[in-house]
Amino acid sequence: MVDHHVHGAFATAPDRARFEESLREGPHGPVPPWMSAFDSQLGFAVRRWCAPLLDLPEHAPADAYWERRAALGEAEVIARLLPAAGVDHWLVDTGYQGDRLLSPEALGRAAGGAGHTVVRLEALAETLAAAGTSAAAYPGAFRDLLHEATRDAVAVKTVAAYRSGLDLDWSPPDLADVEAAAARWLAAAGPQPRLTDPVLVRHGVHCAVERGLPIQFHTGFGDRDLDLHRVSPLLLTGLLRQPAVAAVPVMLLHCYPFHREAGYLAQAFDQVYCDVGLAVNHVGARAAAVVAESMELAPFAKLLYSSDAWGPAELHFLGAALWRRATGEVVRGWVDAGDWSAADARRVVRMIGRDNALRVYGL
Repeated sequence: MVDHHVHGAFATAPDRARFEESLREGPHGPVPPWMSAFDSQLGFAVRRWCAPLLDLPEHAPADAYWERRAALGEAEVIARLLPAAGVDHWLVDTGYQGDRLLSPEALGRAAGGAGHTVVRLEALAETLAAAGTSAAAYPGAFRDLLHEATRDAVAVKTVAAYRSGLDLDWSPPDLADVEAAAARWLAAAGPQPRLTDPVLVRHGVHCAVERGLPIQFHTGFGDRDLDLHRVSPLLLTGLLRQPAVAAVPVMLLHCYPFHREAGYLAQAFDQVYCDVGLAVNHVGARAAAVVAESMELAPFAKLLYSSDAWGPAELHFLGAALWRRATGEVVRGWVDAGDWSAADARRVVRMIGRDNALRVYGL
C-alpha cells in the first residue's frame, strides 16, 4: 500500500498522558482525569488490533495495554507495528512538530519501505519570517525557497484550513497586495511566527500551482484550531475552476464529514482526488460506513488511502488495518449481492490502496 499523507512516529517514548492525548484529534492538552482516551472508537481499536502485536489478548484492558507498551519501549513498539501496516511508501508531512518524530527516511526504514517528503507551504513562509526577510523581498524569496525545499519532495501541502479557513477569494493576489500583507505580518510576527494572513496563504498556494507538484489540502475534521464550517472542500470550487489549477493534482485530505462533497468534486474536476484518512482511525468500528460513503460518487481512479497518523505507531498501523478491513467488508458485500464481480473488487481495492498514488505522485 501507499500511505499518501502521514506524519512521523514518535522518536522517543511518550508518557501515558501524552499517549492518550495523541489518541484525540480535536482537543489540546491532557485528557481530563475523569475520562480516558481509550474509551473511544479509536481507543477500542487500539486494544482490539494492536494488543495482539504486543503479545496481549484482543481487547486487553487499557492499563494492561499501557504497561506492556511501556515495558517493550518505543523502539520495539515501532519495530512491531510499522512493518505490520504493510505500507511500502509513506508520504510524510514534516511541518508539525517534526523534530519530535521520525524523519521520512527513518519512518520508511523502520517500516521496511520508503519515506518521501511532503513540504508544508505555511512552514516555508514562517521560515522566511524567522529569518528576517523584508516585505519587498518576500514574494520572490518564497518562490525561491519553495523550489529549493521541493527539490526532492513528492508534493506540497497547505493547512489553510487551520490558518484562514477555505472560504477565501482564491484568485492569485497582486504583487503589491502580497508585499503589503507581508509588511503587516512580518511587523507583528514575533519570534515564533504563525502565518494566518489570507493573502499570503493564497500567494503560497498559487506559487505551488506554478511549481506543478500535487497540492494537498487539509479539509474537514481536525483539531479545534479550525472552524469546521469553514473547511468544507466545496469552498475550493472557485480555485478548482481556474485554468492554471486544472493542470495540477489537487489532493483533498481527510474530508470527513464532507467526504460526499469531496466525492462530488472528484467527479466534477479531473484534477481532484480525495481520501478519508484520519477519519477511518477515529471512527474505528464504524469505518466501513465512512469508506462506503466515500465510494458513492468519486471515480475509483480518484480515491486514495491515507492514515494521517501522527505520533503513536499504533495510528500508522491502525490506519492501514482498519482501511483494509473496512474496504474488504464493503466490496465483499457488493460482490455477494451480485453488484460487483470479484475481479473488479480486487482491481478497485488495489487502485485505491496503491496504484492511484503511484501514478499521481510519480513514485
